[in-house]
Amino acid sequence: MSNALTIAKFGGTSVANYAAMQNCAKIVAGNPATRIVVVSAAAGVTNYLVSLAHTPMTQEQINDTVQSIIDIELAILNALKDKANIEPKLNELLDELRSLASHEEILHRNDLKDQLLSMGERMSSLMFSAVLAEQNVQTLNFDVRKVLRTDSEFGEAAPQIDAIAENAQKLLKPEIANAIVVTQGFVGADEEGRTTTLGRGGSDFTAALLAEGLEADVCEIWTDVTGVYTTDPRITPAAHPLPELSFEEAAEMATFGAKVLHPATMEPAVRKDIKVFVGSSKEPEKGGTWIVRDCEHEPSFRAITRRKEQVMVTVKTPKMMYAQGFLQQVFAIIAKHKLSVDLVTTSEISVSFTLDNPANSVAQRLNRETIAELETICDVKVEHGFDLVTVVGNHMQTGKGVSSRIFAAVSDYNLRMICFGANPHNISFLVNESDSTEIVKVLHSELFE
Repeated sequence: MSNALTIAKFGGTSVANYAAMQNCAKIVAGNPATRIVVVSAAAGVTNYLVSLAHTPMTQEQINDTVQSIIDIELAILNALKDKANIEPKLNELLDELRSLASHEEILHRNDLKDQLLSMGERMSSLMFSAVLAEQNVQTLNFDVRKVLRTDSEFGEAAPQIDAIAENAQKLLKPEIANAIVVTQGFVGADEEGRTTTLGRGGSDFTAALLAEGLEADVCEIWTDVTGVYTTDPRITPAAHPLPELSFEEAAEMATFGAKVLHPATMEPAVRKDIKVFVGSSKEPEKGGTWIVRDCEHEPSFRAITRRKEQVMVTVKTPKMMYAQGFLQQVFAIIAKHKLSVDLVTTSEISVSFTLDNPANSVAQRLNRETIAELETICDVKVEHGFDLVTVVGNHMQTGKGVSSRIFAAVSDYNLRMICFGANPHNISFLVNESDSTEIVKVLHSELFE
């Protein structure tokens, strides 16, 4: 075994069934540096688990949903060349799944929800370790909860970086000398050993945290696309994969809507200067995108992202021009209600800001209570139906002609807010959701075609 260490993470579509897992197993077996594999739940399983954890159901509906999960897992089990060792372990997990799904408190206790949501990854890692063993390599299915320490914020737990590094060195490092370790993404445990989750899409974050803790050289993110594209290829077929990105560019893209990257993944990579690779497990021969500290080439324009379902809030008071601490009061209320602000613009008497609103989650929190509290200090107007379009690149505040090219391209559209990033890597604008697809196409045509 070489001293270089690679951690490979496979997403839900990459481990969706036995054939998909075989592709991944070949990728792992073909790279001697890969000693740790992080897997997501098989595609579809997490959605079923989320329904069980959050939707009131009859016992019959619960049984049907659980059966849908069992069918996915049994299809993989029955395709294994040797299932004798795996079947009893899977049955144990399925018993735990049935018990949690039918628990009378499941809809009301976040600790139970996280336990239930962890089942997809726990079953997936068991299955993948068996598929990988068919490649004649020594494998170990490892419970990540022994290493990935978090706080007790169930559903969106924050990792404890120092504890993870200490645990990884003590418990994981000795194992990788003798076996390829297969473990779970998305899942952790608090100091009391209770199961926690890192939030949706957290498997990439897990891989990066373990890479940081073990001081790995490379963290591979295997998904269903051949790298990071200039924009979402579903918007325009002219989008093409990028051979490289800097950490800063990738972080901007992840934050502003590039779904192939998890926003938190870049943080551990930056801290320990770990190269990140994004590629397709279905077409590994096509290569992918390398994300590194410094790129050889830093173009003015690198990519365009879109984040849908944005909310614009405008707060207004004639007293604002005289009121010391007005902004501080507004944002203290927003922070108290755990709402995250993106763009901000101010005038003499008003402030507008945007909030991300996936699946109406913000709408639920931007409730009467929040608005009532804001209305004690100002008038409040809430508007929906916006998307956030961001151009990511380099030297965007100082490069000659950068903004003029962008704004000339979108001059026919109504831009509700425009913001230059606090760093030189992005220009964002809030647009009507009905215009956003055309705006991305027009920008891509002007900047990349």
